Amino acid sequence: MRIAVIGGGPGGLYFSYLWKKRHPEAEVDLFEQNPAGATWGFGVVFSEQALEFLRADDPDTVDAIALRMESWNNITLNLRGESVEIDGVGFSSIGRLDLLAILRERAASVGVALRYHAPVAAVDQLTGYDLIVGADGLNSLVRRSFERYFGTSLSYSANKFAWYGTTRRFETLSQSFVKTELGAFNAHHYRYSPAMSTFLVECDPATWQRYGFADKTVEQSQAICEQVFAGTLDGHPLLSNKSVWRNFPWIWNERWSFRNMVLIGDALHSAHFSIGSGTRLAIEDAIALARALEAESDLSAGLNRYQTERKPIVQKLVTAARTSAGWYEKFPEHMKLALMDFAYSYITRSGRVDDARLRAMSPAFMARYEASKPLRQSGSQR
Repeated sequence: MRIAVIGGGPGGLYFSYLWKKRHPEAEVDLFEQNPAGATWGFGVVFSEQALEFLRADDPDTVDAIALRMESWNNITLNLRGESVEIDGVGFSSIGRLDLLAILRERAASVGVALRYHAPVAAVDQLTGYDLIVGADGLNSLVRRSFERYFGTSLSYSANKFAWYGTTRRFETLSQSFVKTELGAFNAHHYRYSPAMSTFLVECDPATWQRYGFADKTVEQSQAICEQVFAGTLDGHPLLSNKSVWRNFPWIWNERWSFRNMVLIGDALHSAHFSIGSGTRLAIEDAIALARALEAESDLSAGLNRYQTERKPIVQKLVTAARTSAGWYEKFPEHMKLALMDFAYSYITRSGRVDDARLRAMSPAFMARYEASKPLRQSGSQR
């Protein structure tokens, strides 16, 4: 089989590696428009044990990634000069460049033809391939060329965000909520190496407009964000890498394949950064696609199987991501809550965590939360 993979992100690289490793006779060409080593953003985060789903089939890749990861067991929320930790919520992170380098090395080691600085201007260029995998991200050429057939829908979250880095080291995945005279800001920040952290700044549309960010340069916006979060940054600067203000795009496709083309990762669906699952979803898509194709002798049947088996799983997570994003669109209102009520609202925002699960998962936090509440009426205590 001849396969063309468009896009050198985690999903495209991992599918290329996985298929070539399992099918050495296959011809797998990966096309990436940027040079090797180019990327935007800083670190990517995985929930606890997020890579363990790979271990049974691919322990070497898991071990290579794990060696470069930073890990922690708590989330820290900062509000009005106070902090609260939510225990038992483990995460790991790695620099995006480091992750891509590891996956690139894996793909090259099994004979994938990696073609960097090789933009594909039109799908018609890729004649002679049995399968074309669109792993080309949010602005996917494959998807945009056949939106009608994929059943694409696209909308945007109202909040604005800019993705920075910083040399300030944070001990846990943390979030800082800051109110200024002109509005409210939130920063998602976590270390992804011993000396570097991601620092994603978010604000609601009203705050963004009051600050006049539409007329500010990247440097001016960065300076304002450094001032807003001066206490959090503790003298460390923000670092920019295409750190422009964006609205998060919600991408969904009802049909996951068309003819001999199939979508994976952000080209297919997007999940809000507040749940930290975009990279994992892309890698899981790659695994699901490979397994579906191997389970069927016919390409069309394999592509149908991929959608049938994988789509319900992704829909569930994307629904939770939308609910989480909805909480952030109202975070200035949530900031008016008392610290522990705010933290409880935050950790239950996706609808997937109830009190029973919190008591088991985060006993120290729940003990503090319940102790902070006034005594219930005697009838409700029974």
